[in-house]
Amino acid sequence: MAETVKLRRARRALTWSAVLIIFTSGVAATPFALNVLAPKSLDWERLSDVSQSYGAVSLVISAAALLGVVTSIAFQAKQARLDGEQTFRSAHRELTMLALSDSALLRCWEPPRIPMTEARWKQLMVTNLIVSMWASDHHLGRLNDSALRVVLSAHFRGEVARAHWENSAPMWRDHMAALEDPPRLRFVEIMDEAYQHAREAGPPVLDGEFFVGGG
Repeated sequence: MAETVKLRRARRALTWSAVLIIFTSGVAATPFALNVLAPKSLDWERLSDVSQSYGAVSLVISAAALLGVVTSIAFQAKQARLDGEQTFRSAHRELTMLALSDSALLRCWEPPRIPMTEARWKQLMVTNLIVSMWASDHHLGRLNDSALRVVLSAHFRGEVARAHWENSAPMWRDHMAALEDPPRLRFVEIMDEAYQHAREAGPPVLDGEFFVGGG
């Protein structure tokens, strides 16, 4: 279904681009057609003025057509980037959920950097999915720096959230640095800042204190 929608968008963009190019070509060719078809008695000076007017109009329309083509290409590139992010996120989520469903498969991932129980490691894997979602949204512009800070201010109130970043922050930093992508590096910097602010604000809400009765 998603592939059908993408194909329709691509065909629509190409169709409009073709229409603009054909129309522009027609306008540009009009003076030459007049030159061939016009009678000998025609006022050529007047025809020259008209031709110049057509040339100016043609130039404007050509620029508009080119802008339309460039806009279409930019839209397609952005859509491809969004699709790529979504594909990566879906694959990551499926692999994580597969590991969570079978404890033996947890050993297929990297071991925890800090010693912990299997139950805590599972919590951290789910937390990593959440953080990955925010990283993707931030990279795509759906979550700006200010909104991200608001989200992380609440996130790092929890014990598991802090445990996740204590264990995983070095890997995130190394990975984003290797990508050499400033926006992704910015995400990690904001994560570090929010984590430090949370620590300075006081102890976290413990895992067993999240809900009434400690459940």
